[in-house]
Amino acid sequence: MAASADGRLALRVTVNGTLHELTIPGSRLLIDLLRDDLGLTGTKKGCAIGVCGACSVLVDGELMSACLLLALAVQGRSVTTVEGLAAPDGSLSALQAAFIAHGGFQCGICTPGQLVAATALLAHQPDPDEAEVRAWMTGNLCRCTGYLGIVASIRAAVIGEGPAAGAGE
Repeated sequence: MAASADGRLALRVTVNGTLHELTIPGSRLLIDLLRDDLGLTGTKKGCAIGVCGACSVLVDGELMSACLLLALAVQGRSVTTVEGLAAPDGSLSALQAAFIAHGGFQCGICTPGQLVAATALLAHQPDPDEAEVRAWMTGNLCRCTGYLGIVASIRAAVIGEGPAAGAGE
């Protein structure tokens, strides 16, 4: 990987289905690339030490903390942020619609990370029971709720319950 005269490095990454070619400092974190360089502010900066889950993204389908990952680590890979969960026409996924219909969010700070983590869960386990949902979601902190709405939203998306079932899918 050749550096430019100012020490910046070339990065080629697909984010939410769009290929981006950028020149960045080697120390750039993925969260800063997403928010500052690409304008994708759905991914939130929370704790900045990888424990709150607010910065959760999918890298080649695997759940990761964008606040811990150097942007260069996603060279040639595919990143999905919360903005990439909706259909290309903007319609919500069944999971996003279920979060709205079943109170899966409160203030909204953790919601993007919760949605990304829940998407990863359902990709790994399409029909998780309540205990599996709770275990998987422990990496995403919410200070507003006891997780009842979050768990109910994920389970509702799985079983197709409520007026939002199947939206966007």
